[in-house]
Amino acid sequence: MASFTAMKMHLFHMKILDEENGKFLISISNCEQATTISFHYAEKELRFLNENKLSEFLKDHEFQFRKLLHVKKPETFYKGFELKFSIREGKDVKSFNDLNQILVLDKRNGKDKNYVIKNSTKKIHELYVDGSFLSDRKKGGMAVIIKYPDNTYDLRTFKSFETSSCLIELEAAIKGLELLNDVEEIRLITDSQYVRKGLTEWIINWKLNEWHTANGEKVKNIKHWKRFDALSSNKYIEFKYVKAHSQQFENTMADLYAKDMARNAKPARAR
Repeated sequence: MASFTAMKMHLFHMKILDEENGKFLISISNCEQATTISFHYAEKELRFLNENKLSEFLKDHEFQFRKLLHVKKPETFYKGFELKFSIREGKDVKSFNDLNQILVLDKRNGKDKNYVIKNSTKKIHELYVDGSFLSDRKKGGMAVIIKYPDNTYDLRTFKSFETSSCLIELEAAIKGLELLNDVEEIRLITDSQYVRKGLTEWIINWKLNEWHTANGEKVKNIKHWKRFDALSSNKYIEFKYVKAHSQQFENTMADLYAKDMARNAKPARAR
C-alpha cells in the first residue's frame, strides 16, 4: 500500500505597503500574527524584517513562498495590491514536481487531501484523455479511453469548439469524469501538465482569491475549472503523467483518435 505524508494547509494574506527603488515592503499576516518582508523583484532579494513565529514559518517554507513572489508579473507589484495564499506544511516540493510521481486528490468524506505517491497498485478505473486542435483547419477534437478494472476498454470521441489544445485536453478530462460520475476511485492518465497541476495545486489559491491569479487577473477558463472541481467532489483521483508521443499504448491511441475527430469536426467558433 502506498504511503504518504499528511500536509496541513496554512492560509495567509499579503499586502504591498510601499515601494522604493524597486524594493517592495510587504505585510504578511494570518489570524494570529503579522510580519513584514522586503522583496526586490529584479534581483529576487528577499529579506525578513521581523523575527516571530510567522517569519520563521515562512523561512522554513521559503521555496513555496518565493514561488508565489516569482510568478507574479512585474507590473502587478504595486502599492495596495492584496492577495490571499496558502502554504502547505509537510509538502515535499521535489516530489510534487517529479513527473514520475503520482499526484493524488482525495475528496471523499468531505475532506480535501492532496499528496504524492511513487506508484499505485490499486485496481481502479483508468481514464486516458487527450485533446487536439488543428490550427490550419480550425477544428478541435478529444478522445477518452476508459480502461475498466477487468482490463476491458471503452473509447469515446467528441468534437470541440474550443481553439486551444490545453483547453481541449481539460475538456477531455472533464468529459471522462462525467462518464465515470458514479465511480469513486479513478486514475487519470494525461500528458497535460495543465490538467495535472491545475486541480491538485493551482486551484487552491484561485479559489481563495475568488478565481483570480497571483497577478490579480481572472483565471482563464473558469467555467471549465469549476466544472472539473465539482466533478472531483467525493472522489479519489490519481493524476498520472505520461510523456506525449512516448509510445505508451493508450495515450497514443487517445492522441490518434483526438486528431482524427478534429479533422472531421466542424470548424471552431471565432472567439
